[in-house]
Amino acid sequence: MGASCKDERMLLAICLQKSPCVLLERNTPSECLKNTELRKELPELCIAHLKTFLDCRKGMIDRSKRLTGNAPLSSGKHDEEYKRMCEGNFNAKIELENVTKMDTKRG
Repeated sequence: MGASCKDERMLLAICLQKSPCVLLERNTPSECLKNTELRKELPELCIAHLKTFLDCRKGMIDRSKRLTGNAPLSSGKHDEEYKRMCEGNFNAKIELENVTKMDTKRG
């Protein structure tokens, strides 16, 4: 994968790991994306990150962006949070509250 989509991929992964689908229902992030019933329950923030990531991936093969480039290279801004979430160094209640505060569908 190109470096231009790395930040979008990390934001999507972080959001999925904080979602109720993973934290409460104990599904894997890939199950939450592949299963249409589970995907309906994802917070709007995760859906927005998914759309941004998919748009970035489509931009990688878009011929009109060959000269200008797809997107800026990864900033590494989310590397620390991604690593922390992957290692399990977080409080599930706090992370779930943060995602539900940002979710306009439920609140």
